[in-house]
Amino acid sequence: MASPILVIGNKNYSSWSLRPWLLLRHSGVEFEEQRLLLDTPEFQRDIGRWSPTARVPVLIDDGLTIWDSLAICEYANERWLASAGWPRDRAARAQARAAAAEMHSGFTALRTQLPMNSHRQPDAYRWDAQAQADIDRVQRLWAELRARHAGDGEFLCGEFGIVDAMYAPVAIRFLGYGVPMDEVARGYAGALQRLPAFHQWREEAAREEERIAATEALTRAAQG
Repeated sequence: MASPILVIGNKNYSSWSLRPWLLLRHSGVEFEEQRLLLDTPEFQRDIGRWSPTARVPVLIDDGLTIWDSLAICEYANERWLASAGWPRDRAARAQARAAAAEMHSGFTALRTQLPMNSHRQPDAYRWDAQAQADIDRVQRLWAELRARHAGDGEFLCGEFGIVDAMYAPVAIRFLGYGVPMDEVARGYAGALQRLPAFHQWREEAAREEERIAATEALTRAAQG
């Protein structure tokens, strides 16, 4: 049987692609990676053969097409992870799912004003009060989950799982934009950075030469 194919965007910029990629790679699932460059004519030309929504990520497995990052994570959890992507404990599993759903559907100001940029370094760029409210909510949520599950591991609900894959791009945003983090958030971001799969994504992103002008303009505006 052929390996599944995960279609992703640029590793510097595609936060939604990182989520299932990180879960699969961390879990040791073998897959073929197909990278399409965002905001290019080639992306518009090629995405239709992979994705019914013309977006990434998309997983192709055994003739089945699964789109949306959370849906891919759920599929992987059933297909390869023996349900280990969510905590075994029912209450912890419910909390992890609620937190993942909140990330999937919310934090619009944070995602808009602090777009993921893996190679970014902190500068003078700043965000508005709406984005700061999102930042504050994320850190409160992380603190609440870590307080409940600190004895079970160093991730949000103990061991690394789908909820952590969902929040990994937020950690990259916080680090790249110089977001002030409390002690819990710094510790959690550190745990993510120590993951070999997370480190691999960042290393491969650093080797990318393509740039998305609108995202890079935030850095230029701060420097100007």
